Amino acid sequence: MFDSNENDPISPALRALLELFTTELAEVRFPDMSGDVLDDAAAQVRAKAEAVAKAQAALEAARQGLQESQDALLQKGQRALAYARVFSEENPELSTKLDAIHLPRPMRKGPKAEGATAEPVAAANGNEENAPKRRGRPPKARPAQGASLFSEGATAEALAIAHEGNGVLPTA
Repeated sequence: MFDSNENDPISPALRALLELFTTELAEVRFPDMSGDVLDDAAAQVRAKAEAVAKAQAALEAARQGLQESQDALLQKGQRALAYARVFSEENPELSTKLDAIHLPRPMRKGPKAEGATAEPVAAANGNEENAPKRRGRPPKARPAQGASLFSEGATAEALAIAHEGNGVLPTA
């Protein structure tokens, strides 16, 4: 797993030292130190790094499972709250208690990019700045009753200049 130099948990300087002890210094022995001792220590580092990578993958899988369970609970909680609100219409005390509960909105399910997080569909309090964006073309701005075509500061001369050369004859 750590064969390439990019993912190797051993620094380039230590790799260079290990290379020297396997080539030019292969026959040299120091007290408690040799190429074999360094190779064993490097193998242990790589094994530990691989164990860390596996543990991180397992942790990420566990986090994903936790998130899915929390999302399922939230969805069921929202449904239960909606049912309880309908049930409590005749009971003002229970209705007040239910109105004090504000659950977050569900997360949008869509194609996930790596490292991306889901965005909430809308705000729990429903204010306009947190509401989802409206889809489609924006409505046409209609002039007020009796308003002139040039009421917003456009003059006939400005329109003639703007349409000059496009084959449209200005009318005013």
